[in-house]
Amino acid sequence: MEIIGYIGAVLMGLSLGLIGGGGSILTVPILVYLFSVDAVLATAYSLFIVGLTSLVGSFSHMRMGNIHWRTALVFGIPSILAVYATRAWLVPAIPDPVLHVGDFVLHKPIGILILFALIMVAAAYSMIRRPKATTAEVKQEVAFNYPLILIEGIVVGTVTGIVGAGGGFLIIPALVLFAKLPMKQAVGTSLIIIAAKSLIGFTGDLKGAEVIDWNFLLVFSAIAIGGIIAGSILSKRIPNEKLKPAFGWFVLVMGIYIIGRELSNL
Repeated sequence: MEIIGYIGAVLMGLSLGLIGGGGSILTVPILVYLFSVDAVLATAYSLFIVGLTSLVGSFSHMRMGNIHWRTALVFGIPSILAVYATRAWLVPAIPDPVLHVGDFVLHKPIGILILFALIMVAAAYSMIRRPKATTAEVKQEVAFNYPLILIEGIVVGTVTGIVGAGGGFLIIPALVLFAKLPMKQAVGTSLIIIAAKSLIGFTGDLKGAEVIDWNFLLVFSAIAIGGIIAGSILSKRIPNEKLKPAFGWFVLVMGIYIIGRELSNL
């Protein structure tokens, strides 16, 4: 199973490199089902893996000038604060069991995985649906909708903190709609935001009682980084529009599978 898990790490990195998001949604299921990592700890591991992989993936976008640094700061700061607070205080404060009504008991790990699977379904929908027809990309002045960017940053940071996913499928549309960024800049800016908030959010777990397996984390991250480098190279030859819906259907199937599996454990 570990070999399949490491293949999954390559696929996660490939997805981030090819379509700029979505791949990180696979990290927690890979850790939980293929490496038998506890669900709560897996969300912490995922933050480190996704953060480091996204940071490396952002380097090529830096060289191409695809990162709008002002937008990264405006969106990133509330998101970083939210994800750190979530990991440091909110996640430890979630009771176990989360819900106990009569004979029904919902334990914290299962609750987090079901929430994660619902996020996967939402991510899949955003990748599968056809984007509205738009005119060709033209350079336009970046305009900030500060209230919406602030709210979106906090929401994305909180979601990232709870389920350990990068949230690129939420960030990219927000940057396009609320900051008026062209798609290429939105993808590059999203990666640097994901890197910063995920790595800083991970530090919120270092004060807990969990024992971090650094050797495993670094090996898994190195393999995922190899995937994102390969994906960045392939992205110049393979159109994003064809890959994104196909990957979206895969994520949808995975999300439904996790919901079914965890509900059967109740």
